[in-house]
Amino acid sequence: MARPITRSTQRVLGTSRRQFLSAATAGLALGFPALLRAKNPNDKIAMAIIGSGGRGAGNMASVSGEYIAALCDVNQRNLDAAKQKHLQAATFTDFRKLFDKARDFDAVVVSTCEHTHAFATLLALQAGKHVYCEKPLTHSIAEARAIREAAAARPALATQMGIQIHATENYRRVVELIQSGAIGKVREAHVWVGRAWGLQSAEAAKRHGDIVHVTERPKDAKPVPAGLDWDLWVGPAPLRPFHDVYFPGPKWYRWWDFGNGTMSDLGSHWIDLPFWALALKAPLTIEASGPPAHDEIAPASMQATYEYGARGDLPPVKITWYQGENKPDLWKQKKIPQWGSGHLFVGEKGMLLSDYGKHLLLPENEFAGFKGPDPFIPRVRSHHQEWLDAIRNGKQPHANFEYSGWLTEANHLGNVAYRVGKKIQWDAAKLAATNAPEAAPFIRREYRKGWALA
Repeated sequence: MARPITRSTQRVLGTSRRQFLSAATAGLALGFPALLRAKNPNDKIAMAIIGSGGRGAGNMASVSGEYIAALCDVNQRNLDAAKQKHLQAATFTDFRKLFDKARDFDAVVVSTCEHTHAFATLLALQAGKHVYCEKPLTHSIAEARAIREAAAARPALATQMGIQIHATENYRRVVELIQSGAIGKVREAHVWVGRAWGLQSAEAAKRHGDIVHVTERPKDAKPVPAGLDWDLWVGPAPLRPFHDVYFPGPKWYRWWDFGNGTMSDLGSHWIDLPFWALALKAPLTIEASGPPAHDEIAPASMQATYEYGARGDLPPVKITWYQGENKPDLWKQKKIPQWGSGHLFVGEKGMLLSDYGKHLLLPENEFAGFKGPDPFIPRVRSHHQEWLDAIRNGKQPHANFEYSGWLTEANHLGNVAYRVGKKIQWDAAKLAATNAPEAAPFIRREYRKGWALA
């Protein structure tokens, strides 16, 4: 049964829900929304693209076989480049105004920066549109909950978060091996990534290939690039004078104002695998460690440990995340292959080591000749195609907002524990760290005047 819309999803940016839903009422009343036909040839899906540069350009290319009806970007340079490829598309700078033309499209691809994901995505859901949103789904835990609940209230809409590796053969095979018991019951898993972007020394930044070394928010301002609407780019975040430490991407992602660092960015891809394989949702406790938390900038290196309770016949499990220079002890002791990034599942009968494209059962000699289960997870042509197919056939993609909403909440909790500096007890139902009231501002942020998601 679809969950009721909560008060948090009733109203966005001061515009009533009724206005946004009116365009979709007829289609939703009939069940799965009918695709628009009037302006798109050959029965293609009419798409609105919000964010057309950088990662957005890649997402747009992946759905360009459909009918691109509208383009939106705060950067005129990106908008002009996208328009050259899709001359038929209407263009917008402010995604709020795009939804005044909601009758002209069926689905929305959201590829803005992290801090505006929830705002564009919730408007799309309220307008009755299928939605693909880049990872991480939202900037905060409260936003992730609002988006998940809004999607649950509209089960006819196909939703998907952009975690492309989720659709690959390797990830699906690892899930099949873990869930079929190849290494027995898993009580611990480790996930590490080599990227170290964020607050660190100049020497460490150079060693890790960071694109910028910064230790504090600049006090000066630089000229806003021609064609960039800086006020709209900042959106609901605190208004900062323009500076090239924030823009262009991915510089912004290390700043708490606009992103959540490596934890939410690459965690969306890497923690996805144990989250899926071990059927995880809300952790019970989260504890993080690293350098002292900075008020402005996410850390380059840190780690976080999540404790999950039993799930059906699955035992309690600990998941530990490592980024930058942090690595699991087995890795440091060279007891496993020295992969720069990876997952390690530790089971009662052995271990499974994986990364994006390969996996290995350990100890290798004990698994020589081992034959895993026949595939039982459906394969898909590609991550984007799975979403497009879902729009047409009424079946939800696996990385839908129900799944990815929980994943996003968990990833953000690693940063919350890090920023408060102590092990937190998590009450998912209350959306609260029960032993850390000081965590509240990191769970639900305040928005700049003129922006609201409540």
